[in-house]
Amino acid sequence: MRLRRMLAVWAAKITEKISIHIFRRQGATWAGKIALKIYPSLLHDLAGQVRRGIFAVCGTNGKTTVNNLLCTAVEAEGYRAVCNRTGSNMLNGIAASFALEAGLDGKLKADYACIEMDEAAAVKIIRHFSPDYMVLTNLFRDQLDRYGEIDTVMESLGKVMCAVPGMKIIVNGDEPLCTSLVMDSGNKYVTYGIREPVRECGNPREIREGRFCRHCGGLLHYRFYHYGQLGDYYCPACGFQRPGIQFDGKDVEFGEETAFTVEGRRIRSACKGFYNIYNILAAYTALRTGGLEGVHFDEAVRGFEPENGRMEEFWIGNTRVWLNLAKNPAGFNQNIDVLMQDEGRKDILIVINDRVQDGRDVSWLWDVDFERLAKSDTGLIMVSGIRCRDLMLRMKYAGIVAEMEAGTAEAVRRSVREGCGKLYVLVNYTALFDTRNILTVHAGGRL
Repeated sequence: MRLRRMLAVWAAKITEKISIHIFRRQGATWAGKIALKIYPSLLHDLAGQVRRGIFAVCGTNGKTTVNNLLCTAVEAEGYRAVCNRTGSNMLNGIAASFALEAGLDGKLKADYACIEMDEAAAVKIIRHFSPDYMVLTNLFRDQLDRYGEIDTVMESLGKVMCAVPGMKIIVNGDEPLCTSLVMDSGNKYVTYGIREPVRECGNPREIREGRFCRHCGGLLHYRFYHYGQLGDYYCPACGFQRPGIQFDGKDVEFGEETAFTVEGRRIRSACKGFYNIYNILAAYTALRTGGLEGVHFDEAVRGFEPENGRMEEFWIGNTRVWLNLAKNPAGFNQNIDVLMQDEGRKDILIVINDRVQDGRDVSWLWDVDFERLAKSDTGLIMVSGIRCRDLMLRMKYAGIVAEMEAGTAEAVRRSVREGCGKLYVLVNYTALFDTRNILTVHAGGRL
């Protein structure tokens, strides 16, 4: 068995090298698939060698940022961690993250593992190892023709919690769907959230999931919203309500930078967007729940650079470019929030595909509040990708003058040539990798 484990680790490392250097692809999925073919128990064996604890990060939005930031914070405390930083969150990608971290002798020297998990695949993944902690961020409609409605995702996550009763849940207490799911699971849990209102009111046009109480079916009432269904909720019919928030983000600021106070510590970050307050708070809560003091957390956050299209920054000539993944209405609306906070003139490029990983159904575009862009100081607005015509139609009904450029590379070149020097690029899932490669090449000076 040890020999097969070693062969599986070698195969994973060779596959990744070939994928990166020859095919210019990440290669994690293939590396993990080949490794598991050679030794199906590889993930079980390697995860069992983690010395102190395994964190699983689940939820619709924010998984990659929370997971990578948590890993960065763990390493800042002086520990060694396994992490699927590229966002490869299915079984093969997770197996690859462990195999690539292992030595050539098939042994893993890691104190912690920070593992992002796809919600739909989590039931299959936990057959290989049992996490000690799960971070649950939020639940929004996402890829309906793959996941189905939110009930399907909740059922899958509920099975995971039932299968690992000793797993402690770090849950966003401001989110009623997550909170009700965790309360019903019987697992021990810790809450994080923002107890007091941060702005006068949420966006009245926003789609809010889970409007009805999961316990009695009554209509949930809110004292205030932060965004989406996140806020201070209660059910007057049965008494279900937002639980006490144990890790409370206070004195929240967001704009050019985000900041908040938790446990008397002032945390600052260059990551834009209100949603990043929740992401940072989730990582902090997980770190503290896992028994770490977090002495260097603020330093880790300030030095954290988003990767893989999570408000990732590029310079192309004199144009500053931000690339961000937005794959559902909630994610897009939060990205539009970031655009609205930038009061200067900016160009926008939106790229939408409908490949299998994205979901073929793009009707969710009509739930995105694109109308707000008409109130912002925008220059060139371009749409691209496989479903650029659908996006053009949506823009027309939003009252926005946009231009279509089916080829994303040409759209980027045109934005740099004709734009104002500041470009926001919003992409859905499969558009992310191609667009990121295009921006990387252009940032290297090859326009």
